[in-house]
Amino acid sequence: MTTQKKNALFELFASVQLALFLLFLLASTSIVGTIVPQNNPFAFYVERYGFKTARFFQLLDIPDMYTSWWFLGLLSLFALNLIVCSIERIPQAIRQFRRDVLAVSPEQLEKFPLRSELHLAGEMPAVTGQVAALLKRNGWRAKEGAADTGRIYGAEKGKWSRFGLYVVHCSILVILTGALLGSSAVAHKVFGDPLFAFKGSVMLPEGEQTDHVYAHKGNERLDLGFSLHCDDFSIAYYDNGMPKTYRSKVTVLEHGTPVQTTEIEVNKPLTYKGVTFYQSSYQPYQDYQATLKKKDGSAETTVRIPVAQQIDWPEGGVSYGIINRERQGEVTRQLKIWFTDGQGEPSVFWVHVDQEAAIERPSGTYLLTIRQRYATGLQATKDPGVDLVYGGCLLMLVGLYIAFFLSHRRIYVLVQPEEKGCRLLFAGDANKNRVGFEKYFLQLISKLDNEIK
Repeated sequence: MTTQKKNALFELFASVQLALFLLFLLASTSIVGTIVPQNNPFAFYVERYGFKTARFFQLLDIPDMYTSWWFLGLLSLFALNLIVCSIERIPQAIRQFRRDVLAVSPEQLEKFPLRSELHLAGEMPAVTGQVAALLKRNGWRAKEGAADTGRIYGAEKGKWSRFGLYVVHCSILVILTGALLGSSAVAHKVFGDPLFAFKGSVMLPEGEQTDHVYAHKGNERLDLGFSLHCDDFSIAYYDNGMPKTYRSKVTVLEHGTPVQTTEIEVNKPLTYKGVTFYQSSYQPYQDYQATLKKKDGSAETTVRIPVAQQIDWPEGGVSYGIINRERQGEVTRQLKIWFTDGQGEPSVFWVHVDQEAAIERPSGTYLLTIRQRYATGLQATKDPGVDLVYGGCLLMLVGLYIAFFLSHRRIYVLVQPEEKGCRLLFAGDANKNRVGFEKYFLQLISKLDNEIK
């Protein structure tokens, strides 16, 4: 009874129908994961879909579907299905691979669907020699054996191509393994280490640094083991105020010591100690960074300056502040500045953001540059399985090439003596692309016929 159940279960997981059904389920659920926005707070789904639907999504982990227990379960079932299918069918491919090419009888050759017969006037030694030479010239390493009263030649190519399908199976398993290793759910539930694999983000203001990010799921704090300092953030806008390009200049610090400085742009991430930082967003602040210096170079200062607040610079003997601003959305275009050195009436003027303004005062000439402050939004990902995924994709290309473009081809020539010469029976088969092989097969016979004549 137990054996029957085991066999039935084995047959279920070895079936192609189950593989197709699981593929259909994976494709269907992946569509759901594409339609429903992922990794947003619960309030987002309540506002968008209503409380009951949001609660249902939460129960099934729809907001983080690709790491949910049931999606990972489907992937595991699909992997098990591939393994069992391969275990059941690989022995047959191995037997075909190990089979002696001459393990075929003349009677079997007569039944090959692809065969042709020639009657030649030559003697047996001469004809067999020509047959062997022809096969060799065309790249066929033929084996020779005795067959009844005559001789048989057998040659084959691409017998290892029968394993192309199993190379594809293996590549899928490698990709799934890489995907599981890169899953934050597996890192938590299997390895018990949230730092093994994660997806998180951080909003890092200019001039500040962080040694942690926050996980997308659960907003858990994840310590990086190093610090990231935002040295500078630059952004360019279109005329309508929409962002054109933006980039962050960051420095990696180990125990307070800089070890690497680079710029992060969209499609140009930074990877350090297995953690990859992507430029994903930004946040403009409503305060500014002002750089003020004397034109003669004798003094300079850089300070953070909010709106409607007086800033005193004792070393330069001046005071200044922002009294108005012109904005387009969240972007500040120009600022109205109040400036005095205590001599005469204060200067009031407009200055464009990121452009230097020269201020003539009785005490001298001052150069002022004001820029809007930003925080760079970085997405941080640690995926130890990414190399496996890339390797699996490469392996899949190799497997698909073998499975679709290569075939196991066999050619046989049976030479038998006759009253006035020899009878040649050509037989061949291919497990794929039989039409193309038939054309080649007929051309090979034509060559032999022309050479002997």
